[in-house]
Amino acid sequence: MLDGLEKVVQLKRKNESATILPSLAISLEEAKERVEALKQFVTELMVEGVDYGTFEGFQKPTLLKPGTEKLCDVFGFSKHVSIVNRIENWDKGLFAYEVKVTLINKQTDLIEAEGIGACNNKEKAFIEQDPFSSINTLLKIAKKRALIDAVLSATRASGIFTQDIEELPKPSIKGGDEPATARQLQMIFRTVAELKMRPETAKEMMKMLYQVDHSTKLTKQQASSFIQDLLLLKTDL
Repeated sequence: MLDGLEKVVQLKRKNESATILPSLAISLEEAKERVEALKQFVTELMVEGVDYGTFEGFQKPTLLKPGTEKLCDVFGFSKHVSIVNRIENWDKGLFAYEVKVTLINKQTDLIEAEGIGACNNKEKAFIEQDPFSSINTLLKIAKKRALIDAVLSATRASGIFTQDIEELPKPSIKGGDEPATARQLQMIFRTVAELKMRPETAKEMMKMLYQVDHSTKLTKQQASSFIQDLLLLKTDL
C-alpha cells in the first residue's frame, strides 16, 4: 500500500515539474519598446567623445563611464556596489579588487542585472606604477567595469556598444606602420585637453610607450593604442 502511494506521489511530482516552463521576465512588446527607446536615447542625447568613443580599429563604439551613468538614470536604475573580494598585500605590494554592481529598478524594486568587475596592479597599465599610490584607481576601475557590465546587460546595449575599451585587445590594423591619421591626431589633442594633461606629460607617455617625442611621429597602430590609454585615464576621473 505504501509503495503504491509513493509511486502516485512521484508520478504527480513528475507531471507537475513537466508543466513548469520558463517565462519571460518582460513581454516581447516591452522588450521591443526598450530597444527602440535605447536607440533613440543614444542618437539624440548621448555625446560622442564624452558618453562613448569611436575610433579606428573597432566596429562598434565603446561605452564610457559618463554614458553608463546616463543610461542608469534614463532607465531608472539605482546602483548598489559591494566589494566581493580584495587582496591588499602591503609587504609584497600586491593589490586586487573584485566589485559587484547590482542594478535595481526604482519602480518595481526588482533586480535588473548584476555586473562583476575586477582590477589589479599586475595589469599592463599599472605594472610600472607605484603600487601604493594606485590603490584608489584600481578600486575605481573595478567599480567602473562592474557598472558597465551590469548596464550593458540591463539595457541590452551590447548590440550598440562594445565593452569598455581597456577590456579589448589592441586592434590589429592593416598598414600599422603608416603614419597616424589626421582624425587620430585630432582625437589625441582633444582627449589630452579634456584630461587637462600638460603637453609635457603626454610627451613623456609617448616616449615611454613608443619611443617618440611627438604625436605626429606615431604610427597608425600606435596612435590607436595611445587613444585607448588616454580614454582609460579619462573614464577614471
